[in-house]
Amino acid sequence: MRVLVAEDHRVLARTIATGLRRQAMAVDIAGTGDEAERMCLLTAYDVLVLDRDLPVMSGDEVCRRLRELTDPPRILMLTAAAGLDDKIHGLTALGADDYLTKPFEFPELVARVRALSRRAPKPPPSVLRFGDITLDESRHEVLLAGRPLALSPKETAVLRILLLAGGAPVTHDELVRTVWDAHLDPRTSAVRTTISRLRGKLGDACPILADTGEGYRLCH
Repeated sequence: MRVLVAEDHRVLARTIATGLRRQAMAVDIAGTGDEAERMCLLTAYDVLVLDRDLPVMSGDEVCRRLRELTDPPRILMLTAAAGLDDKIHGLTALGADDYLTKPFEFPELVARVRALSRRAPKPPPSVLRFGDITLDESRHEVLLAGRPLALSPKETAVLRILLLAGGAPVTHDELVRTVWDAHLDPRTSAVRTTISRLRGKLGDACPILADTGEGYRLCH
């Protein structure tokens, strides 16, 4: 899942981003409203965590503009205004998909982000299977031949993309775009290292093949 956090409070933005990354999400940060709009025009984010009180361009204006797109991200509006009228205005007049007041508990933020991602058109199935591998996203569980398999968040995210491909190749660049954030150097060895660790844990039951010039794919 690709998430953009638009928040001008740097410490809070980094805290949210770090927490979401630990949940196997790819997270970028924008500190101003115009930057958030520009990043959403360049990247297909699943969810935008949007502070209403942003500099240069307000979160309200960002929300209005993004709603004009053909396929906008789902928007979780963050605000210190807890009044009912503010919530109704954010959800109706501005077109936000959800609303969360500050201060908030982080587990609730994660739950709301995940819920918004499931509202996207034609969501992928919550249980993915390929050969002896089963990934149950609702239970955050990976099984190999019926037995639990311990994977890191990044390994799980890479495996999910490969499972969604169903044996078709997934390119290195696609893995970078969907699993890592915008600051990752495309030339880094992070993808190869993660694939290598994942191969070791899957073993011969379901090998990951590297197709020259095409990417990585699961094989029976």
